[in-house]
Amino acid sequence: MSSLTDVKLSVLDLSPIPADGDAGTALRNTLDLARQAERLGYHRYWLAEHHNMPGIASSATAVLIGHVASATERIRVGSGGIMLPNHSPLIVAEQFGMLEAFHPGRIDLGIGRAPGTDQRTALAVRGSMAALGAEDFPQQLAELMAYFEPNENRVVNAFPAVGHKPPFWLLGSSGFSAQLAGALGLPFAFAHHFSAQNTLPAVRLYRESFRPSETLQKPYLMLGAAVICAETDERAEWLAGPSGLTFLSLRRGRPIPLPTPEEAAEYPYTDLDRQFLQERFGSNIIGSPETVRKGLEKLVSDTGADELVITTMVHGHADRVRSYELVADLLH
Repeated sequence: MSSLTDVKLSVLDLSPIPADGDAGTALRNTLDLARQAERLGYHRYWLAEHHNMPGIASSATAVLIGHVASATERIRVGSGGIMLPNHSPLIVAEQFGMLEAFHPGRIDLGIGRAPGTDQRTALAVRGSMAALGAEDFPQQLAELMAYFEPNENRVVNAFPAVGHKPPFWLLGSSGFSAQLAGALGLPFAFAHHFSAQNTLPAVRLYRESFRPSETLQKPYLMLGAAVICAETDERAEWLAGPSGLTFLSLRRGRPIPLPTPEEAAEYPYTDLDRQFLQERFGSNIIGSPETVRKGLEKLVSDTGADELVITTMVHGHADRVRSYELVADLLH
C-alpha cells in the first residue's frame, strides 16, 4: 500500500484571476508560482485549458506552457489538459512538438475530451454544431499520436513533432478515459478534485484495463486534488471561501473572478447553497499541515496513487505560494 512519502507531488494551475486583479497579474503570478514550485521540489507543473471564465487566465494553454518552461529550468511542464475536441490533432502536434524541441525532456501532453467550458463557448471554439460531440475522441487521439512518428507515406505532416514526442497522458473524470488509458498503456490522471464519487471505480477500471505498452509496463496513476493549507484549520477554511463562492456563481450561469475571503464570508448563503457546497467540496483537503497530511495520506492509501497533482484556488498570491510551501514540507 502506498504512503504519502512514496508519491510525487505536482502542481495544477488555472492562473486564477482575483476580483481586484487582472489577467496580466494572474499570468505573472503563474510564472512566479512555477519558479517557487521548482524551488520546493515539485515534480511537474501543469496548466489547464478553460474558456470564457473571468476567473481563469490559462485559456491559451500551449502559449502559457512555453512561458512557464522558459521561466524555469528543471521542473516538467505540461497540459492538464489540452481538450482535444477543441483542436485539430495536427495543430496540437505542431504546438507540442515545438515545445518539446525548445525544452527537450521537460514537456508533458495531457489530453482530455471535455470542452472546458459551456456549450455556447464550445460552439465558438469549435466553429460548428457538428463538432460539439466527442464521440470520435479515440480516433482524434490516434491521429494526434501518429503525427509524432515518421511516416513516408503520409501526405500531411507535423514537422516539429516528428522526433520531438512528449509523454502522453489521458485525463478523465469518469470511466471512459480510465478504460482508454488502460487499453493504450498510458499514464492516467483522474480529476478527483471535482469527481470524487467516481475516483475509486475509475481507478479500478484503469488498472483492470491496463495493457503494457512501449510507454508503460505497469499502470501509473495521478490524482488531481484540491488542497488549501495554512498554519491553522481556521485560516485555511477562511482562504477556501472564495473558491466555493466562485463555483456557486458558475453553477448559476454567472461566472465571476475569484472574490476576496471577506466577500465570500459576507455572502448570504442559503441552506441549499451550503448543502451544495458541502457536496461539491467535501473531498477537498483544507486545513493545517497536520490536517492536510491526514487527508493526503488517506487519499493515497485508498487509491494507491503514484502521484498527486495539487490545485490551490485562493485569492491572494502569497497565500497560494504559502500553501504549496506547507504541503511540500510534508514530504521532507
